[in-house]
Amino acid sequence: MFTNKRLTQAYQEAKFEYFDKDSKYVFFSDSHRGDDSLSDEFSRNQNVFLYALDYYYKNGYTYVEAGDGDELWEHSTFKFIRSAHKDVFTSIKRFFDDRRFILLYGNHNIHLKKNIYTRLNYDHYYDEYNGQVCELFPGVIAWESLVLKNRDTGQEILTVHGHQGDFMNDQLWVVSMFMLRYFWRFMHIVGFKNPASPAKSQYKRHKIELAFNKWIQLNRMMLICGHTHRPKYPKSGELPYFNTGCCIHTRSITGIEITNEEIMMVDWRIRADENGSLQVLRTIVRGPDPISKFDFNNNPDFDSIILGEDSKDEET
Repeated sequence: MFTNKRLTQAYQEAKFEYFDKDSKYVFFSDSHRGDDSLSDEFSRNQNVFLYALDYYYKNGYTYVEAGDGDELWEHSTFKFIRSAHKDVFTSIKRFFDDRRFILLYGNHNIHLKKNIYTRLNYDHYYDEYNGQVCELFPGVIAWESLVLKNRDTGQEILTVHGHQGDFMNDQLWVVSMFMLRYFWRFMHIVGFKNPASPAKSQYKRHKIELAFNKWIQLNRMMLICGHTHRPKYPKSGELPYFNTGCCIHTRSITGIEITNEEIMMVDWRIRADENGSLQVLRTIVRGPDPISKFDFNNNPDFDSIILGEDSKDEET
């Protein structure tokens, strides 16, 4: 509901950056970092996530956290999340200190929309062991959206979390938050699925993706988002809709990389080598493709694509 209006508004109010052949970006979303309790699905992937962040930091990437990094619907107090995953925040701080961290908020951390919330919770924290106040992300701004514009061609890429226009997670997010915090959080632990979550409902995922494709077609622009937890990389004959997936799958974390003016989908997971030793491996699962391939000015076939094809239901 209102997806076109909400995405257009997000585009108009976005953080704006130029990119070129020397730019490097990695997009992760939906970490849903919790308090390390039974409901914290991120905990099992924390070591993989840390390894991936270390790789991207050493290789000069800008880290874009595309929403729902922290699970603020389930946990009203951020300090417990920071304490449970202090190694992750220490790693992200390296990007922040180097001006290579872009924070977008999603529906599960929409609290970050208010600057007063980030000032009170993300600027500093109290180190109980050393008995002193320490900097975390002083002055950080959480954006709803990011627009990357090619410095040479003018091609634009919009990145949002992806809850825009999802009625229960956008307009009625307060209702959904209280239902999750006081009911579905506990039901999920014993196996029940939250019907309001697109991550648990194929019908909701499909509906959201159709709405996003309509916006892409109307506005002739690439779109990168998360929210549905479903990795998506467009096949031949599909509109340029990309989805990062999430960081809470039982087997891996997925993300999108942009480097050398190319885009690709990557998968990070723990695998055993031929000797049985476990190691964290990065695998390119889609791409790389030139970003120019997804420019409407270079691909007139996009204008003739009919929405609602059967391929929309297929997994990447």
